[in-house]
Amino acid sequence: MKPLALALLSVAAFAAEKTLDIYFIDVEGGQATLMVTPDKQSLLVDTGWPGFQDRDADRIVKTAKKAGLKKIDYLIITHYHRDHVGGITQLLSKMSVGTFVDHGPNRETGAAAEQLMASYEKAAASGSRLTVKPGDRIPLKNVDVEILTADGNVTSKSGQANPLCANASKKADDPSENARSVGFLATFGKFKFVDLGDLTWNKELELVCPANKLGQVDLYVSTHHGMDISGPAELVHAIKPRVVVMNNGSRKGGSPAAWKVVKASPGLEDLWQLHFANAGGQEHNVQNAFLADLNDTGEGNYVKVSAAKSGAMTVYNSRNKFTKTYAAK
Repeated sequence: MKPLALALLSVAAFAAEKTLDIYFIDVEGGQATLMVTPDKQSLLVDTGWPGFQDRDADRIVKTAKKAGLKKIDYLIITHYHRDHVGGITQLLSKMSVGTFVDHGPNRETGAAAEQLMASYEKAAASGSRLTVKPGDRIPLKNVDVEILTADGNVTSKSGQANPLCANASKKADDPSENARSVGFLATFGKFKFVDLGDLTWNKELELVCPANKLGQVDLYVSTHHGMDISGPAELVHAIKPRVVVMNNGSRKGGSPAAWKVVKASPGLEDLWQLHFANAGGQEHNVQNAFLADLNDTGEGNYVKVSAAKSGAMTVYNSRNKFTKTYAAK
């Protein structure tokens, strides 16, 4: 059979295969990542910002309905900051959630932190609540979702020695909720996807130094929106993601330092961004085709990854309909 015919046959086979679909929804520098399994179970990671006339809740619900969902089965709240849990009240007014997943109490204090926690606890009372620790799993069918980090604790899994750790340097300890983020590894056949929320530098180093407890992955959402207080090369280069999605905003995340770490990662095939990062200029942003939003305030576009059990992926940009397929490795 000729090479072109083989390629067309491969594309057709992938299109017919049931996929794990992951939608990275633009919530302007927050997080709202929606996973939909082949069995139509759903897991949403975070709810974006509050306010803005329900902007983020509307974007999430619109995307969920496009995916054929009537409810969210599991909602992981990575940590209690406004750009991650702030939109929960608005979301619950538009779509129900079955199980709320979190790391336990908010460790920050003050009126703002208490208000966020009260809003979350009120929302979580509408369904079941699951407080997780490293090693726990979210019970999705045919997709293994393993908790790696929670409440400042890190998985005790073993791993291969990481030679990159020889030159690792720590930053100041982070006492905030960021360092307590719920992070997880999702496995679908041979496909692996990691999301660490806003986990910060030192906790990320604990995951990969002296041993890499994550292994290698196919897809990675850049930690903390691509801010340079997260995403050390010792982690990014050790897990060797083939595709990275940066959930940055135009004025948040996408820092040149973090961007360069990702772009220099061995085995990287492409970086996709939810926004053009103003701080990066033309030199430290991806090409237009790989950007979901171009303006300071986006239109709620998304980057969708459809993953097959073989490890193959197709990535789709809802803004310009640009699509690229990555073969299994």
